[in-house]
Amino acid sequence: MGADREGGAGRSPMRVLAYGICGVVLLSGCASMPDSGDVSGVDSTPRQDTQVRVFAMPPPDNALPSDIVSGFLEALTSDDPNYSTARQYLTKEASQAWRPGQSSTVLADGPGIDSNRLGGREDGNDLSFTLTGKKVARVDSQQAYSPASGVYNAPVHLTRDKKTNQWRIDRLPQGVVMGKSDFQRNYLPVNKYYFATNASAGTASHPTAVADPVYVRRRVDPMTQMVRSLLNGPTNWLDPVVRTSFPTGTELQKGVNTLTPDDQNRLTVPLNAKAAKVGTHRCTEMAAQVLFTLQNLTPAVDEVELRSGDEQLCSLSEDQPGAAAVRGTARDPGYVYFLDDKSRLVRIAAGNNGTKAEPVPGALGEGSRALKSVAVSRDEDTGAAVSGDGKDLYVAPLAAVGSLADPVLTSRGKTEKDRLTAPSWDSHGDLWIADRDPDDPRLLLLEQGRGEPVVVKIPELDGRIQAVRVAADGVRVALVVAKGDKTSLVIGRIERRQETGEDRPTVSVLELRPASPELESVTAMSWAGDSRLVVAGREQGGVQTMRYVQADGSTPEGPAPAALSGIKEITAADSDSLPMVAYSEDGIVRLQSGAQWQKVTDGVAPVYPG
Repeated sequence: MGADREGGAGRSPMRVLAYGICGVVLLSGCASMPDSGDVSGVDSTPRQDTQVRVFAMPPPDNALPSDIVSGFLEALTSDDPNYSTARQYLTKEASQAWRPGQSSTVLADGPGIDSNRLGGREDGNDLSFTLTGKKVARVDSQQAYSPASGVYNAPVHLTRDKKTNQWRIDRLPQGVVMGKSDFQRNYLPVNKYYFATNASAGTASHPTAVADPVYVRRRVDPMTQMVRSLLNGPTNWLDPVVRTSFPTGTELQKGVNTLTPDDQNRLTVPLNAKAAKVGTHRCTEMAAQVLFTLQNLTPAVDEVELRSGDEQLCSLSEDQPGAAAVRGTARDPGYVYFLDDKSRLVRIAAGNNGTKAEPVPGALGEGSRALKSVAVSRDEDTGAAVSGDGKDLYVAPLAAVGSLADPVLTSRGKTEKDRLTAPSWDSHGDLWIADRDPDDPRLLLLEQGRGEPVVVKIPELDGRIQAVRVAADGVRVALVVAKGDKTSLVIGRIERRQETGEDRPTVSVLELRPASPELESVTAMSWAGDSRLVVAGREQGGVQTMRYVQADGSTPEGPAPAALSGIKEITAADSDSLPMVAYSEDGIVRLQSGAQWQKVTDGVAPVYPG
């Protein structure tokens, strides 16, 4: 498939490239993309050239069976909205049965084509080939991405039409298949947004928005694709912990095929009758979902108007969605915190480029105990700290004077590495921490940072937890898990249930999924956005690296953070405008967007609130 595809069939000139070029002086936009031009064969399509559109070519007369298979695979990577050209390589019956939207299989190097004669010859009327490759990922019918591994083998059968004498595919796998670089060129990662049902950063009238990452075809009207995907509801993985404000059965109004904002960046979304009777409050929540979902697409959308029939339901501009919903990552932290060489919890203003830190108010700023790790609540009113030997967990307000109280939790592990991890606060104000005691390994939750800890159930856990970070939305948690010589990053869904007759909730972390399958060892990690994390680790046989990963295990677009050696801990704010901060062999260092790492001061355990 483009640069990815390899195998037993020769390549043929199956694509047309159309280039749209924007002037940068005196022009406010681009002309429409040309749909005609000279035909030329290509061996690859550079991912970085976003102006390139790829068009499929129909099968030529008297094409060999191998060229039919090759041409069909080429057509799968084109920008044809309905795969109409790809269907020309199929028999009528196969075209009617084929469902390209059922799944997208991503291979490391694209599908190879192995001949399987089945006793036939190219001068006969039946031939079979096998598509082969190494699986990397799969995108399902809900457009949800999940890492995959193993060998890909899929049969493709061809027959010669008795009337036209032309070869066509009559049996093929459902969905589409392509190589990794073609997938990255063809598909765009986007978050759609729903509301948390088991966590809230605000009041009941201000639900917390949760990102649900999906992939849509990059140049096939992604704005309309995303609105349809939003209306179809959350992906299966996220569905148990979120809700939508759109009434069941809500769709785009019949006959609406394209959504485009006007010259004032106002998008009108016509909905069917299912949405006609929603109240104003619910409608503004619906509009907020649309605004959050479309915020990173082009062209820009500054205002959303929802309509049903001839009636306007409501409108919401980008400076208003906070009145309807709260994004867990919307509030910028006031400070970045760390431990200085006197074991005091200190802080520097988050937007400050200075290097002078001040102790926090209260007992944790006095240095009365040796400490090794800390966490600060999202409202920045409370701190939690683990003692220098990893044995005890302390919790104290950041606005009071007085001595440090007794520990709220004590590990019985015999050595420091077998005791408590660094803590993490969720959006409820609850505190999470793992006890690595080999005799009783547990993930624990202390409600409001105090009381008897709740033991969190993790039925799928395979290994011992080394690090815990709860997402700002309160419904996802990132865990570094060690098994043997390998440490991996997994993401789990947090579910809270209040059982009848029980005073305390049952808390579970379910459906763990890998977030950094390419890393053999994960050293440090932090949430760095609605569904993005920054991870420091090592590839198999490689050196330490740092990268961004999506919560679904895919790689987000854009450059990786600047390299930094000797990383031991890392923290990131949810806003790119605030620097990433790390503890390395040079002490506390920070990385401003577009800059290089700079030393701040000596210290350990840097954290933003959370």
